Parts: sequence; C-alpha cells; structure tokens
Amino acid sequence: MPNLVEVTYKQTGQSKKTNALGMREMQAEAFKANTAQYLLIKAPPASGKSRALMFIALEKLYNQGIKKVIVAVPEKSIGASFGTTELKKYGFFTDWSPNPKYNLCTPGPEKSKVTAFLEFLDTDEKILICTHATLRFAFQGLDEKKLDNTLVAIDEFHHVSAEGDNRLGEVLKNIMAKSSAHIVAMTGSYFRGDNIPVLMPEDEAKFTKVTYNYYQQLNGYEFLKSLGIGYHFYTGRYFKKQPDKEMSALAEVLDPNLKTIVHIPSVNSAESSKEKHDEVAHVIEVLGEIDYQDEKTGVIYVKSTKANKILKVANLVNDDPKSRDKITAYLREVKSPEDIDIIIALGMAKEGFDWPYCQHALTIGYRGSLTEIIQIIGRATRDSNNKTHAQFTNLVAEPDAENDDVKVAVNNMLKAITASLLMEQVLAPNFKFKLKRDDEDESDDDELTIRINPKNGGFKLPTSQRAKDIIETDLNDLKAKILQDDQMLKAMPGNLDPETINTVLIPKIIREVYPDLDEEDLEAVRQHVVLDSVIKNSTIEEQGDKKFIRMANSFVNIDDIHIDLIDQVNPFQKAFEILSKSVTAQTLKLIDDHIQSTKIEMTEEEAALLWPKINEWVKKTGEHPSLQAFDQKEKRMAEAIIFLRELKRKRMQDE
Repeated sequence: MPNLVEVTYKQTGQSKKTNALGMREMQAEAFKANTAQYLLIKAPPASGKSRALMFIALEKLYNQGIKKVIVAVPEKSIGASFGTTELKKYGFFTDWSPNPKYNLCTPGPEKSKVTAFLEFLDTDEKILICTHATLRFAFQGLDEKKLDNTLVAIDEFHHVSAEGDNRLGEVLKNIMAKSSAHIVAMTGSYFRGDNIPVLMPEDEAKFTKVTYNYYQQLNGYEFLKSLGIGYHFYTGRYFKKQPDKEMSALAEVLDPNLKTIVHIPSVNSAESSKEKHDEVAHVIEVLGEIDYQDEKTGVIYVKSTKANKILKVANLVNDDPKSRDKITAYLREVKSPEDIDIIIALGMAKEGFDWPYCQHALTIGYRGSLTEIIQIIGRATRDSNNKTHAQFTNLVAEPDAENDDVKVAVNNMLKAITASLLMEQVLAPNFKFKLKRDDEDESDDDELTIRINPKNGGFKLPTSQRAKDIIETDLNDLKAKILQDDQMLKAMPGNLDPETINTVLIPKIIREVYPDLDEEDLEAVRQHVVLDSVIKNSTIEEQGDKKFIRMANSFVNIDDIHIDLIDQVNPFQKAFEILSKSVTAQTLKLIDDHIQSTKIEMTEEEAALLWPKINEWVKKTGEHPSLQAFDQKEKRMAEAIIFLRELKRKRMQDE
C-alpha cells in the first residue's frame, strides 16, 4: 500500500543553526517572549524545547526576580533532558547546573520525593526536576503562596486537561489563581486524544504563545529529506501468516535493515493476543534467531539472515524493574547508530524518548489518540546523518463482519485514517491568505502567500485580535478537534456534500471550541480552516509564469481561487480514496454500512443548503433523488426532501 502522506523537505539547515547565544531558531523565538508571566511553547519533538526552557528559566532567575524553578515531566526517563548542560561555552551568560539532590526523576518511593519537594521550597536551592505525579502529590495541602516568585515549567503540557477531575489541570489553575508564580508550558501537540480542551478559553487567553511548526523544523534539517506515513491492513493476527501470502503482516513491514521502534498493541486492545511477552518473541522471531543476551546491559543479540548481520535488540516490555532499568540505562548512553538496531516497546519510548538514529516507527494496532500518534512519529523525525527518510507505519486490523466489535473496529479504522489526515496538515508549510486587490503590489509575497479572489465579496479577514491569534497559531489544534468530532468522522468518506461539511459542520465545531467569537470572526476562522486544509491537500504546479492548483477533480489557476470554489471541495477526501484502493470490497462495505447505521441527523441549515441542488437535480433528470441510490449525495438529497416534508408538517400542526 502506498503511503497516505509523503512529504519532502529542502534541507536548508536553518532549524539547526545557532545564534551568538547558542540558541537554535525555535529557542531564539521562545527566548524573545522570556518576560511573559505565562508562556505556552508549541513546538515539535526534537526542536529543542528543554534547552529553550533552560535559557528562559536562567534569564528569569538572574534578571527577573524569580527565586526558584520547578520543572515537571510526565515520566522519570524524560528528566534526563534537564540534566546539567553547558550553555556558557556556546555564548549564553551562564550554565544550567541543577543540584542532583533535587533531581527527583530517579528510582525510589514517591513519598520521599514529595518530602524532598517540600524541603526544596524552604532551601536556597534554585532548580528542582520532578515528575507530574510528584508535583500533583506535593500539592495536596500545600499553600500556593509558597510558589510566589517561582517558575513552574510543565513539559508535555497536553497531559493537563480543563476537565474537573484532571488533578494536574486543577494544580495549574490554583497556581495561576492563588500565587504570583510564572508558568512555562511546553508541548509538541496542544490537543489531547480525548477531545477535552487542555485549558479553558479564559485561562488560555492569559498565555503568550510561541508556535514553531513541524514544517519549519523538518524543512530546516541537514540530513532528513522526506517523511512517509503509511497504513498496512491485516486479517486475523498480525504475527500469523496472512491469507494468500507466505508470511505474516509483521514480516512484510518490519525491515531489519532499518533502525526501528516497534510498539506492540495495548494489552486492552482487540489487536492484542493478551500475551505481551509472546508478542515480543514473535517480533524477535521475524528478525532472526537469538544468539545471546548481554547480562550487564540487557541487550539481546539476534542473528538476522535477512539483514546478514547480528542485530542489537532492546526489550522495553519486560516487567522486571531490574532488567528494564539495565536496558533503559544502556539506551540513555547510546552515542552512535551501531549501539542499537531495534527497540520493542509497549507504553514506553513515545513522548520525550530520544533516539536520533530511529528511521522507522512501526506501531501495531489502532491508536485512538492523535496526540499519541504525533508523539510516536516524533521518535523517527530527529535529524541524523544515518538517514535521509523517516517512516511511520501503522499496522491495523481490517474489521471482521463476524466479530461483535465490528463497529468499534470500523470507528478505529476511521480514526487511524483521520490521524494521517491531521499529520498531512501538520507536516505541510503554513500558508498565508490575503485578499487579492488590483491596486496592491504582490511582488513582495513569498511562495507561501496565496491571494484570494474577492468574488461575491466572499473572503473574510479576522477583525479581533482573538481571531487573528487563532488563525496565526491555533489552526492545527482546531483541525485536530474538527477531525476528532464524531459527526465529522462519519461525514468525511463522502456521504455528505462537501459544501455541508465546510459551511455547516465545520462552523458548528468552531462555535463549540470558541464560543466567544462573533459571527464575522467565526466565518473568518472557518474560511481559513477550510482554505488551509484544501490547499495543503492539493498540489501546486507551475506552467510558464502561472501557478495552478490541482484539488479534488479541479485544475484551477491560483489567481482565480475564491471561497465559493473552495467550499465545493471536501478537504478530507483524499485519504479515503487511497483507503478504498487498499482494503477489500467487503471492508469498504462494512465501513459504509456502519456509517449508514449511525446516520447523521439532518439540520434545517443543511436541508436549506441542499434544496437548490435538489431543484437542479429534478430539472436535469426529470426525477426526484432516490433513497435507494448508490450515490451518497443523491441519497442525502432524498433524505433532505423527507426532512423538509416532516418539518413542514410539524409547522402546520403547530399553527
């Protein structure tokens, strides 16, 4: 199956260059905002967020009256990113030198860490590093005033949630409300997998945002030139021989010549055999035969006939803490591509895990969380001289009509494809949209600026600062929410008219996410979301001195683009076209049956939008649209007629 997403980059080296203070591009951007009390840094994996925090924290400690810095990370292994770091020799005014005593990301009971945390607040020590859990436990009964003149930095900020029972979210809210503390929040994906907002709009508005996108990061690399995202489907068990094939689905996609992280399925998922250690054995069996295991490091040496060499394999699925500590300690010291070949993991080696040499992230089983997928892809997108291409592969089960969980499986498949749609948006460059005016000089526009024709007065620019900020920094986060919406999941395969998706469904979701926007600004945000999505899903071609855009079934001069034209394109259609070529007819029918059985209820707004199309249809064919039609759009028009009749009947009854 071809990749759903294939992106190539220009290798400009820009994102890796450092300035006179030793800061990379993203770090310098973040440092400009160092005086903000509340700072939100949204930047992809490997862009240098941990060091950006060091620069900002030291500036606040030495020059802004901040007395202490607390850094909270989701798990102990990530604490290593905030260890002693030389900054002075690269041009900064001082080094990052935390006292090892107050690095609480070490083995040991939680109770003693909470004690050390509370003790730290009463000492002259400047820096403490702990886990999110330690921060949460330490706050039970703590007076927030103790954090006056303290900087609290929260890494992987998407672990926070605005929902009442999210303890980390509650801690953050109390710190902001009851102390003068400064906050630096850092994340590679400012959205959660569960569609719950990270912060409430009124709290989020207090943060100064620095956004550095995936495209800036990857386009500015030195070695990595391309990234592919692909899905492979299997029947039965992924480690068993597939029908009409000589090998298992796992053997088809696991290349022993590539540095690979393999994530086996969650034990609670349908794809899991429930025997995780057996599944590790299956992965090793595909690689070759075990030669021996090093007692000191825990590395498993495997003879691979396919790769014609001995592979070094790390098993992070092992439950024994001693064995796991051995291999994680070894992985922390990895300095070259030769040190490890394959890592097998379950819950580990996702966010914050640093193995720059990784070429392939192979994930088995559906991942309902878009955040988790972005984090896993981030493991393979570090720049390193051993690779020019990075690959993410999701090995997923085709729904089985005989299985009771067929609805769950179909939903999961739709979510998997949705993740690739989002990644296509996240990985592409951000376009700037301006109004096309005859009296304006367009010679200064760069290749990422697109002028929109004001035909019918259609194109709206934001008027409030809030709407401008959403368009400037939050479009991908908003798309994540749109793509996770249940109605949108059912609409995307094409059973809803594109105009209904773009002008009814999308604004409804935006209104839920940003209830404070007025109608003018809501329309401006909607247009930018749809424009950006459609353009990123299209290809731009040059012919002579003119540029053309190929979108859906149209080939249009870029100077003639207007909103009415864009609204007639389903921005999410492409992935499903590829999907339809990659799965069996039976699976496609299961997906369609599932969507039909959970039919989207019609709104009056959608019916009104379909009415002129129905009249056009009747004029053209001489017949009414049929409910039994194979074509989904005709079927939807037939449903609109029934809906409008019923609406008319109810109104007459009321009168």
